[in-house]
Amino acid sequence: MATANIRNLNCSQVIAEAIGLEMERDPRILVLGEDVGRIGGVFGATRGLQERFGDKRVRDMPISEMAFTGMGVGLALAGYRPIIEIMFADFVGVCLEQVYNAMAKIPYMSGGTVRMPMVVKTAGGCIGSAAQHSQCLWGLFAHLPGMKVVVPGNPYDYKGLMASALTSDDPVVYIEHQSQMGKKATTFRAGAVVPAERYTVPIGQAAVVRSGRDLTIVTLSACVEHALEAAETLAGEGIDAEVIDLRGLVPLDMATVCASLARTSRLLVVDEDYVSFGLSGEIVARAVEELGPTALRQVARHANPDVPVPAAAALEQAVLPGPASIAAAARRMAARS
Repeated sequence: MATANIRNLNCSQVIAEAIGLEMERDPRILVLGEDVGRIGGVFGATRGLQERFGDKRVRDMPISEMAFTGMGVGLALAGYRPIIEIMFADFVGVCLEQVYNAMAKIPYMSGGTVRMPMVVKTAGGCIGSAAQHSQCLWGLFAHLPGMKVVVPGNPYDYKGLMASALTSDDPVVYIEHQSQMGKKATTFRAGAVVPAERYTVPIGQAAVVRSGRDLTIVTLSACVEHALEAAETLAGEGIDAEVIDLRGLVPLDMATVCASLARTSRLLVVDEDYVSFGLSGEIVARAVEELGPTALRQVARHANPDVPVPAAAALEQAVLPGPASIAAAARRMAARS
């Protein structure tokens, strides 16, 4: 991969850059969360912002997620555009009342007369942190109506989707992947070039990050890079896989998925979230509904098999999708065709 135009930034730095650019444009944007100010966030995604904008706009909050998420709802109702950082997606349970009964529902219950320009920023995914700090939970957020759900998978999208989230008049849940926060842009196969200036990436628009003719792999977040690595391996074996990065769940871009499936007729959904009642089943069901049951020759899901994420690295790798297991799932499909 050519690196001449790639700035040597990691994903947490491009997120902080995006937030800073939006805060310069709009004085209504505030950041609230645990350790977001002086420390700059547990993953560094707000580093330097308090020094630039002061502790009135970037505020360290006590360990009381229900309280400061509710504060964010009140600020949004008052005309501000708050970012609420919940350190780990696993912790959303302690403030879910404010997320799904207030943030998500107030615009609907007001008949559309009240907007909720609010971003809940959190981190999911696995870095060996065991069962209580490793869940993705984007399927949970997507299941609750009223919120956009954004899940970037590369540095370019981390910056552009944050800008779009902060200009949305609807509530947005923005989910980072823990394993990517310290990862340099030069290590990504897709989206490595991140312009210094402001730009946006549309929410609800998937991206075809690798073209192929034999199989469509639909995924998001860190699994996009895993799928691209798997696709490179498969290409050497005569299996040409197309890889689609959903970039988020709500809105869900089924048009891009179905256009690919109309050519390949084989669908493999890869998801780090739980397999049951989640994204993988939703993608399969919508594809069948939109294309018809005879349009797809094969479908398969490869996701967390409904178990808490183990702490041991070897066990974590055994239950989660990775390049080798994605390639193996594609080979099984090819063997059955």
